[in-house]
Amino acid sequence: MSAAQKLRELLARPEIIVIPGVYDCLGAKLAQQSGFEVVATSGFGIAASTLGLPDYGFLTATEMLYSVGRIAQSITVPLIADLDTGYGNALNVMRTIKDAVQLGLAGVLLEDQEWPKKCGHFEGKRVVSLEEHAGKIRAAVEARGDSGLVIIARTDARAPLGLEAAIARGRAYIAAGADVLFVEAPQSVEELKAIASAFPDVPLVANIVEGGKTPEISTTELQQLGFKIVFFPLTALMAVTHVMNACFQHLKTQGTTANLPDLVTFKDFQELMGVPQFLQTEKRFADEK
Repeated sequence: MSAAQKLRELLARPEIIVIPGVYDCLGAKLAQQSGFEVVATSGFGIAASTLGLPDYGFLTATEMLYSVGRIAQSITVPLIADLDTGYGNALNVMRTIKDAVQLGLAGVLLEDQEWPKKCGHFEGKRVVSLEEHAGKIRAAVEARGDSGLVIIARTDARAPLGLEAAIARGRAYIAAGADVLFVEAPQSVEELKAIASAFPDVPLVANIVEGGKTPEISTTELQQLGFKIVFFPLTALMAVTHVMNACFQHLKTQGTTANLPDLVTFKDFQELMGVPQFLQTEKRFADEK
């Protein structure tokens, strides 16, 4: 079964799908080890970790596809990739989607911001016309062929145009063939309820960014409202940043890593990376000389 088919099976279940955001292979492997059935890449996290820059559209299509392709290969659970705006017009979207299929991605996010895009919880976002993005969604549907790739249409119109405009765009994107709808950055529980009421039969995404614009309500509440997916795109990034900073501060001030708390053991890290299995394989081929 392909990754896309696995994701579609999960979407058919009644339960909400909780999906952590990752930005590298290590995080993806840890998420899978923790029992998550789907993971998603964070463009915000990939920009920060690979370029040391904010989510301001600095990543090229090549850089993003390289990163998400490596992450997809490192795990056996489905991966949803944040592919920004698709990196151009409908023709560019078609190429991006064909690459996504070849990389074995389960699903993709395509947003309606103008390029260069910004993090959905930053100020100053601008969006393309409804018609332009609906055309890009149609192009994505055509380009995926019979792969089953799940297309998640995201609208960032709430901030610049208001909630009603965002809902109108959502209807157009679903009509264009998107499988899942993602209205980014609603600003209250009432707005979350309005989105859910407007799309009773559409799989919906909620995006919880700690400190962002959307209220941090529980996954149980989101399921009761009618949401199908909840992303936590930056939680791991923020946690790792805190722990890494504390580690470096300890080393700088103490001059040693002795008594540094909460380190994974070297043995456990080798297990996570599959070192014992690689050693066995290496020995097997050496013995067959």
